[in-house]
Amino acid sequence: MPTSKRTEKLQIMLDDDELKVIDDWRFDHRMPTRAAAIRELIRRGLISEDVEDPDTEGKSTSDFRIEPE
Repeated sequence: MPTSKRTEKLQIMLDDDELKVIDDWRFDHRMPTRAAAIRELIRRGLISEDVEDPDTEGKSTSDFRIEPE
């Protein structure tokens, strides 16, 4: 397990529905903090090989949302 100190802060804006999806996942998986849950979700996304590349053509940041399954 890496022991490097976290020195970068990442700020993202989420609406209430997006936050609920993340919090629900966090509690279902018994993650200790929201930040830990988000790091775990990012890790899973980065190592997943069966996820399609996003369609980014002509899209803006508001086109990318977190939605319940």
